[in-house]
Amino acid sequence: MFISNAYAQAAGAGAGAENGLMSFLPLVLMFVVLYFVMIRPQMKRQKEQRAMIDALKKNDEVVTVGGVIGRVTAVSESYVTLEIADKVEVKVQKNAVSVVLPSGTIKSA
Repeated sequence: MFISNAYAQAAGAGAGAENGLMSFLPLVLMFVVLYFVMIRPQMKRQKEQRAMIDALKKNDEVVTVGGVIGRVTAVSESYVTLEIADKVEVKVQKNAVSVVLPSGTIKSA
């Protein structure tokens, strides 16, 4: 009677270790899905935004995060000067530029 109980306990210990690993499988799968659905696209957007900001040049037409539309008149290391109306210029951080518009957009607006 005691020997059969010992075998039963040994068999249960091996199955418990496999069961413990299987309990982490949903957590790992959720992380993989989270990476491909949220983290990877966000990193791609940040890379595209950085490339757009680095490519800013004079006479580009842009929209800032605050919704101000203007034409770039000067570009420095951290700042961009925008002409938002005739003889009205505003200096904003490069990070504040959200979109580069096609040329000629300001005249039609």
